[in-house]
Amino acid sequence: MKHVFVFDPKAFHNQQWKMDGILDNIGQFFRTQDKPDFSIQISRYRRNAIAIIQEEASKSRENDIVRIYAVGGEELLYDCVNGVAYFDNMELAAVPYGESNDFYSIFGEGKTDLFRDIPSVVKSESIPTDIIKWGINYALNSCYIGFNSVTSLRLKKFKMGLNNSGFIVFSKLSAFFNYIALAFNNDITNQEYKITIDDKDYSGNYSLIHVANGPYYNGKKTGAYSALPNDGFLDITLIKSADPLKTMWALGRYSGGKRPSNCVFLQGEKISVSSEKQMWIQLDNEYFQDTSIDLSIVPKAVNIVAVDNLSYPADPQKNLRPAEDISASIPEI
Repeated sequence: MKHVFVFDPKAFHNQQWKMDGILDNIGQFFRTQDKPDFSIQISRYRRNAIAIIQEEASKSRENDIVRIYAVGGEELLYDCVNGVAYFDNMELAAVPYGESNDFYSIFGEGKTDLFRDIPSVVKSESIPTDIIKWGINYALNSCYIGFNSVTSLRLKKFKMGLNNSGFIVFSKLSAFFNYIALAFNNDITNQEYKITIDDKDYSGNYSLIHVANGPYYNGKKTGAYSALPNDGFLDITLIKSADPLKTMWALGRYSGGKRPSNCVFLQGEKISVSSEKQMWIQLDNEYFQDTSIDLSIVPKAVNIVAVDNLSYPADPQKNLRPAEDISASIPEI
């Protein structure tokens, strides 16, 4: 097996000492191994990791497994997912040093240090994992369309204009006022969509569309709490448009792990969404604007390294049929 460590220096801004420590740990570990085969690569700009992975694949021996280690945050992980998705002989391990690690929260709380321990990650096995496909783009965790995409993008832009300490002070306050302002923005919370899920029509006006391969977002379990990255299905939530107060209530409840009464929840293998107006789209930690999007699940497309013999949770709704509307079973809030 060949081990390729891809670093994102931006994840270690003003903390070069931390990055140097990881590099030392990698070197110390492989110096104790018989015939070590590893390399260190630096991702200098967005999508650079994809080219790095392609080059490493071209240099690998026939039938050799290449394990890619994404050392950084969710931006680097997104790039590495889009790199390894094209190769059958690759595995992907996250060494998380970003602000949030939504996908890996599925393994349980307090696991971050395990995924940062180089010997543990190198020695661990991988598990087949589904990914979300949109054209040539792949996502590991989720796709949001509508309200959450706009709020998240605005907060990201706000952070870019501040230093880290300033962002910590003002982020919650900014997020609160931004949340209220957008709830009263009818163009965002009452957009009309044409939606087809597994060839069934669910068109209408919605404030939020969430397509999940995992249950976490912004470090919290969402209303898509049953989403699993190895069941072969997308977990899809459609939150219907409402007045501003009910919209804030519903979206707040959903972000806190509940399913509000004005939502439709389904499981399916593919979803097509279009609108006459530009849609706000967040695919993992990437942002797009488009008038249409076609998403599908690609079962067992990527082998994800899980340390300490961890595995994904058991499917709590294994008898749920594809694209079954279970909104009627959701209690009123």
